[in-house]
Amino acid sequence: MAGVEDPELGRSLTELDMIKDIAIDGGAVKVTVALTIAGCPLKHKIATDIKAAVGEVAGVDKVAVEMTAMTKDQKTALSAKLQGAKPDLSLSAETVVIGVASGKGGVGKSTVTINLAAAVAGLGYKVGLLDADIWGSSIPRMLGLRWRPSAVGNMIIPLTKYGMKIMSIGFFSDEEQPIIWRGPLVHRAIEQFLTQVFWEDLDFLFIDLPPGTGDVTISLAKLVPNLKMLMVTTPQPAAEKVAVRAGHMAHKSDIEVIGVIENMSYLACADCGSKNYLFGRGGGLELAKSLGVPLLGELPFDPVAREGGDTGEPVVISHPDSAVAKEIFKVAKALASLSLPSLAH
Repeated sequence: MAGVEDPELGRSLTELDMIKDIAIDGGAVKVTVALTIAGCPLKHKIATDIKAAVGEVAGVDKVAVEMTAMTKDQKTALSAKLQGAKPDLSLSAETVVIGVASGKGGVGKSTVTINLAAAVAGLGYKVGLLDADIWGSSIPRMLGLRWRPSAVGNMIIPLTKYGMKIMSIGFFSDEEQPIIWRGPLVHRAIEQFLTQVFWEDLDFLFIDLPPGTGDVTISLAKLVPNLKMLMVTTPQPAAEKVAVRAGHMAHKSDIEVIGVIENMSYLACADCGSKNYLFGRGGGLELAKSLGVPLLGELPFDPVAREGGDTGEPVVISHPDSAVAKEIFKVAKALASLSLPSLAH
């Protein structure tokens, strides 16, 4: 069972000391597993993987899996094993942290963030995704993640999907209930997400920021010394002019703005291929010029991208050959080559 991994921790069950007993009676095998929490939502996957692995052993006719929960002492030992010689869970200095920002809401910033993170993960990098929109978190719903992360000792274990480690305030609150927090509480939440989540050694951490220039961005500027920012806008001047403010706020906070993405740039005619500019033209390029950074991509309007936010499947996963997915992958490769040239694929 060395090849069977815990889906959230990405480590072998044997390495994590989660296999507590193996009973063999002729061709019948019973495996007892100690989970970090009794109601682990991925326990069925763990059981299925164990049955598949053990079932391949010659002479095994039947495999049963019994699930138990770790004791407090076992969790403490697991925490020590995971942290190793690095008791501080803060992000590695090698991790490229990119905040995805916009001047106003409604420009598709969260959709862009999710798809960009998934695309970079698809290139083979270790990627984390942090939903830092405290008051309007949407990433849990947009990725189809409905359960609460588990904790091991003082560590919060991020959820995983599409090769990404994911954390959001939305995992800890009712989706329909507002979070009414002011500056100090927001700062503390962001600090905990950066220092108490088991991110491990990420190559990239993408942060979905709330729109505007508020407390979250100010906190991140203080907590992440080398924070970079990617601006998202739509083509119309109304969105571009507001986004300029967020870009200038980043400059004043010593945050490096690395580029602009223009979302919903045009709608391609399904019959003739001509481009219909529903929201005007040029907003992304104007924003890039104002901030002195490159325009990294112009994403076409595509209903499948919107549908992905409802089905929990990003367009780069569901329709990787679509025009919008191809443009997102182009941006992902550009970010990889700009940020981690030695690792660029």
